[in-house]
Amino acid sequence: MLDIKNLTLHYGHSKILNDVSFSAETGAVTCLMGTNGVGKTSLLKAVSGTHPRSGGSLRVNDTDVPLNAKAHALAKLGVGYVPQGRDVFPLLTVQENLETGFACLSKAEHRVRDEIFELFPVLKEMQGRRGGDLSGGQQQQLAIGRALVAKPKLLLLDEPTEGIQPNIIQQIGRVISYLRDQGDIAILLVEQYFDFAFDLGDHFVTLTRGTVTHNEPRGRTDRESLLSKVSV
Repeated sequence: MLDIKNLTLHYGHSKILNDVSFSAETGAVTCLMGTNGVGKTSLLKAVSGTHPRSGGSLRVNDTDVPLNAKAHALAKLGVGYVPQGRDVFPLLTVQENLETGFACLSKAEHRVRDEIFELFPVLKEMQGRRGGDLSGGQQQQLAIGRALVAKPKLLLLDEPTEGIQPNIIQQIGRVISYLRDQGDIAILLVEQYFDFAFDLGDHFVTLTRGTVTHNEPRGRTDRESLLSKVSV
């Protein structure tokens, strides 16, 4: 699970996140929502170790994360990060992209599990094709599959439906539901597609100007009120 308390983050002298506090529980999808530019991606960068937080506490899987922790240290704690834009390696094959997820695993675990190909059959069909030759939807499936290879306990998804065709969006939704239902992974989802996020979410957090303005479970979240907070 993930527990964030009073987290702040700066880019230079600009404060992007201001005393952000919330938790993401194992076996649940926590949706982080808000309009463009409120700090959602910055928060995922702080949790993944790709940008340092300025202050506050971060706890992942019952381990306190130091302020200066790097991305590889968070990955070893079980954080899987699927960034906005996917960041697949364009010149590596699909198989080679997936194998980059081995870095956090023991040598005995260096294999791509059948489950990955069952969740995303297209990856099995295209194992020998270069990542840069895939469509946007196929690259998104590859990026999620690559994160799952490392067996994360916390999965961070940044706008997984962005620029993706409807049938792939549906498949990604089914994969997120499946992972949640396994009960051994916490999912933090940043998503602008409101209906997609609301249908999947168990808990909803909204950011406004880098500050939490809503932090409630589904049962205490009114759909229309939430929509008004995240509409551009």
